[in-house]
Amino acid sequence: MPSFRVTVGVGVLAPGVAPQDVLPEAARAAREVTTVEAFDVGIVHGQARVTVRFTAADDAEARRVGARVHGAVARLADSRAPQVTRRWGPRWEPV
Repeated sequence: MPSFRVTVGVGVLAPGVAPQDVLPEAARAAREVTTVEAFDVGIVHGQARVTVRFTAADDAEARRVGARVHGAVARLADSRAPQVTRRWGPRWEPV
């Protein structure tokens, strides 16, 4: 099964949300519908970004998983539109 990842930019947290709550919630949202291979948070150009790597049967399923992850993050913080990519050999290509 192909490997995909979704990256979501994270902004200001909602009241009462701790920073350490965002990444596990993003991974949980994906894990409910697919296999999660890895998850991570990083800072790119001064902005926090959550990345969840997962498997999906095809691009359409990967977009649905990406939307779930984005929804989970959006409930906890301001967020940017998700970027879903598919692994092709050593590269990640936009879906």
